[in-house]
Amino acid sequence: MENNTNNLGLVKGVGALAAFVLAMGVIGYFVSRPKETPIQGQAEATEYRVSGKVPGRIEELYAKEGQKVTKGDTLVYIDSPEVRAKLAQATAVRNAALAQSKKADNGARSEQIAGAYNLYQQAKVQEDVMKKSFDRVSSLYSQKVVSAQKYDETKARYDAAVAQCAAAKSQYEMALNGAREEDKEAAHALVDQASGVIMEVEAYQSELYLTAPASGIVSDVFPKCGELVGTGSPIMNIVDLGDMWFTFNVREDKIGSMKIGDPLTLAIPALGDITVQAHISHMAVRESYATWKATKDSDRYDAKTFEVKAVPDNMVEGLLPGMTALIVK
Repeated sequence: MENNTNNLGLVKGVGALAAFVLAMGVIGYFVSRPKETPIQGQAEATEYRVSGKVPGRIEELYAKEGQKVTKGDTLVYIDSPEVRAKLAQATAVRNAALAQSKKADNGARSEQIAGAYNLYQQAKVQEDVMKKSFDRVSSLYSQKVVSAQKYDETKARYDAAVAQCAAAKSQYEMALNGAREEDKEAAHALVDQASGVIMEVEAYQSELYLTAPASGIVSDVFPKCGELVGTGSPIMNIVDLGDMWFTFNVREDKIGSMKIGDPLTLAIPALGDITVQAHISHMAVRESYATWKATKDSDRYDAKTFEVKAVPDNMVEGLLPGMTALIVK
């Protein structure tokens, strides 16, 4: 009877031990089971780069890093003596072209017109005198009184007087009428050309003051006052906090049933794990080969990485570019 009691106690003890070991194994399995890594991304925002068309020296910086600016605010003044010199040159060329155009429009001076008229009158009188001489010699020649040589000499002098009178008349009419229409048009075109050059230089001059292309926060300022900058050199970066989104790199075997337009719930650790409601706005495969990853050592395929962008449904107070975001669901 005592042996039976001892055997029963032993069986119970072994059973209890086995139950304990089994329970600890189950608990250990659930405790040590690897948790699924949450999909992690980060906040991004539209960034504008402030740069100038004109090379020069930074004279003034009107904004600092972290400062809020409004679209149209003046941010930088670039000093460029070369632009001022070119404007002075272009202005001088236009003034010269205007003088030439005015000269062409006004024609000859009154003194030149009077002088041409007097020469024309003188040539006309000479022509009249030679005509009378030629008429007398011609009459005598018809009566065989003078020789043919005398007749030819008188006719030649008369023809020369006629030609000289015609030339003097032409010079007078030219002085009276002024420049040719073609010359006037050419002079006007030179004025237009010089005015165009001035407009171009003034456009470059307006580029010496750089303004904010959008409202936002100045995130970076690259040069310092007094430094030289070239054409297109970056001077400032402006981040538009009103246009933000989240970017995630998701492996295709983890992408599940995600599609554009789906809602997402995100957690922001930097803001105390607050949840943010967003929706997927963009999905595209990454191009780099480095984003491929094997899903298994063998017998399976290489998974590509997709870029998934999500836009918050409402503006998140305190959210800054670079903050981590986790997909909760």
